[in-house]
Amino acid sequence: MIKRTFDIVASLTGLILLSPVIAITAWQVKRKLGSPVLFRQVRSGLNGTPFEMIKFRTMLDAYDADNNPLPDSERMTSFGNFLRSTSLDELPELLNVLKGEMSVVGPRPLLIEYLPLYNAEQFRRHEVRPGVTGWAQINGRNALSWTKKFALDVWYVDNRSFLLDMKIILRTVRKVVVRDGISADGEVSMPKFNGNE
Repeated sequence: MIKRTFDIVASLTGLILLSPVIAITAWQVKRKLGSPVLFRQVRSGLNGTPFEMIKFRTMLDAYDADNNPLPDSERMTSFGNFLRSTSLDELPELLNVLKGEMSVVGPRPLLIEYLPLYNAEQFRRHEVRPGVTGWAQINGRNALSWTKKFALDVWYVDNRSFLLDMKIILRTVRKVVVRDGISADGEVSMPKFNGNE
């Protein structure tokens, strides 16, 4: 109850205080990347339940001659990189938090297609609501391997507390300022998870 109460208060306060930043960011996304301003994607939430996560769009709609989307690296712009490196693209997720689909702190919500690929231990990351930030995010973010990231997610599930959440939030602010761990080597963000070898 303490965690959910904090999520409601924090997300509502954030949406109100950051409304000028959100409005300006939305306007810039519309101007530089076009419509839609928001990127919507179904992700796995608490207990693996699907929900629609919303973020600010960071990539262009660009397709090859066969109408297939170009690789992420070719669709990403310097403005999109700026949004990701400053985590401004994550601000709409406060609405997901307010609705109870996400928490401020928890394992990051991942693609639904990954659900059958986890082993039993890795699936335990879904025992809590996914978060805007989390233990893995402050310990390497996208520079981590999937194995290490999942291990950190499960560690959080087993050791979660209000004090730990406060520590993660404070360290997240520092990570955003120094823009650390934004992407894996040679990737725009993270390579796809293809299961455990």
